[in-house]
Amino acid sequence: MEDFRTVAYNIFSVWVTLILVLIMLPSMFGVSLGISEVYMKILVKILEWATLRIQRGFQDQKKLQLTISNGIIQRDESPMETGIVGLRQSRSQCLQRGDFELSDAFYFSKKGFEAIVEDEVTQRFSSEELISWNLLTRTNYNFQYVSLRVTLIWVLGVFVRYCILLPLRVSLATIGISWLVIGATLVGQLPNSRIKSWLSELVHLVCCRICARALSSAIQYHNKENRPKKGGICVANHTSPIDIIILANDGCYAMVGQIHGGLMGVIQRAMGRACPHVWFERSEMKDRHLVTKRLTEHVSDKTKLPILIFPEGTCINNTSVMMFKKGSFEMGGTIYPVAIKYDPQFGDAFWNSSKNNMVSYLLRMMTSWALKCNVWYLPPMTRQVGENAVDFANRVKSAIAKQGGLVELSWDGGLKRDKVKDSFKEEQQKNYSKIIGDNREFQAMPN
Repeated sequence: MEDFRTVAYNIFSVWVTLILVLIMLPSMFGVSLGISEVYMKILVKILEWATLRIQRGFQDQKKLQLTISNGIIQRDESPMETGIVGLRQSRSQCLQRGDFELSDAFYFSKKGFEAIVEDEVTQRFSSEELISWNLLTRTNYNFQYVSLRVTLIWVLGVFVRYCILLPLRVSLATIGISWLVIGATLVGQLPNSRIKSWLSELVHLVCCRICARALSSAIQYHNKENRPKKGGICVANHTSPIDIIILANDGCYAMVGQIHGGLMGVIQRAMGRACPHVWFERSEMKDRHLVTKRLTEHVSDKTKLPILIFPEGTCINNTSVMMFKKGSFEMGGTIYPVAIKYDPQFGDAFWNSSKNNMVSYLLRMMTSWALKCNVWYLPPMTRQVGENAVDFANRVKSAIAKQGGLVELSWDGGLKRDKVKDSFKEEQQKNYSKIIGDNREFQAMPN
């Protein structure tokens, strides 16, 4: 019995020593020993080999990629006026009046069929489809072409991910979260001063770096000269709760969010003692004016950390950027846009909160190969003269979508859980009413 305890103690000691020397200490100082880089290179080679084995059964690989990458429907993005006028003019005689015509129903039927066959909104709330198997997910196209060798590699990968990487990552995450709670609580006991602010930022930065290593993250930051500065507002597209760790790994931010219970509540209270984060009660979150007031007070103090806000309000599947809520753009001050794009080849970072709870999501992330992403810091933007908050939000959203190679959508991310607002329907009804009621528009049309 004593021999077993001795062996177990030795194994545990070696395990902790390796974690401290090879992972934690380098991450605390923001340096890399090159282990993760070697791991990623080996992983890329294995995935490339597996992809070639899978695609060997296809005679026309380019045709497959084209089929997957393009949508099912070639959409006509022209406005309603152009579509209906074109439909009327395609008839044997051009209509010179703006009254209702039965043929107009074909336009709305076409748009309805397009939405049913290929809904561009709800598909943003499901995992991104991959062209080839990444040894984590078998896609519908390539499942039948998995060979025996690839299957054996997959079995070996399961052993590595669940028996080696998972315990290591859980250990790192536990240490990082524990240090954050303990360190933030101790720093919170100090009087307000520059030393307290410096220690608070150090604790947050070190612990977030440890948590990032717990996900085997490989993050590349671009244009660091545009990093958010104190007194500003950092806005970014939202794919996952891990977005916070990704950004906080390179700088400290003041978080904004709803007060939670349980372990999340313990972390929030500890962080709130050390740093002026902005936490709200559930009832306060519904009061938009109160939220705006508190955020404005924070931004007006140029000594406080930049606020990190995700204006979409929900997680989108790493392919698109949906409507930005205007509240973040009504406070004034400088906006620092940030674009985040994950590489789905090594793991799916998207969190579908309506299907998976936080525990199952974190388990999936910790059993993925790695977390690879690119972060672009965009030049700071300010609200122009005569520009309202909605237009400003759309301008920032367009810049983020363009930089990250994401599809820009005007739909509200709240459609993930709610139905389409009546205002959207009424807007389309008003547009059509204007078409059939404005005779002059049709009379001006050439034959």
